[in-house]
Amino acid sequence: MNPASIHQMWDRLTGTQPDPSHWLVGATALLALAAVLSRATWRVTRNAVTIAHEGGHGLIALLTGRRLDGIRLHSDTSGLTVSRGKPHGPGMVLTAAAGYTAPPLLGLAGAALLSAGHITALLWGATALLLIMLVMIRNAYGVLTVVIACALFLAVSWLTSAQVQAAFAYLAVWFLLVGGARPVTELQRGRHRDRTGSSDADQLGRLTHTPAGLWILLFYAIALCSLVAGARWLLPR
Repeated sequence: MNPASIHQMWDRLTGTQPDPSHWLVGATALLALAAVLSRATWRVTRNAVTIAHEGGHGLIALLTGRRLDGIRLHSDTSGLTVSRGKPHGPGMVLTAAAGYTAPPLLGLAGAALLSAGHITALLWGATALLLIMLVMIRNAYGVLTVVIACALFLAVSWLTSAQVQAAFAYLAVWFLLVGGARPVTELQRGRHRDRTGSSDADQLGRLTHTPAGLWILLFYAIALCSLVAGARWLLPR
């Protein structure tokens, strides 16, 4: 790759793109809401939330000095991230708390980028994160899921028009923002059916000697605050 091409790519990455039309922003928000509320589509689209959830566990585990052994994504849209280190302390607490907070916070970060016009940076950044995560996937379904997601982001960013890129970027961010609370609702319902105490909230309760319900409330609060703040950035003024 010659210097001119590198310079052109850098300009494209750091530059800004025109704001999409108001109808596109509204339409992608409605599509994201439908994808979250519909049981039929949620069974498929929830895989994206699982990627963000387990990626959040893995990223914070690494940032807090834990050893990340691997990540598994399953066909029932569940996942598992295995890390080694102290079984208690701030690093373990942050790692356990990162799962349910990662999707809405990633959506909020994406909304900040889009509000500043950095559509290309969002698409390429998401592709880079997926490629990094791919290295840590330890099962075939997980590899397939992440490869498909990565290929989709890459194809949209390189092969489609600016309008399609904007629509895809806004749809992805809206989906993370709108869909941030539904997994928490599923967690709350699942705890009533499964008394094994293996959920993230139960684990956090044991680590911090606090009620697990308090952590569920925190997850809800982060999802709601992210949605409100993200919507203020995304919706036309």
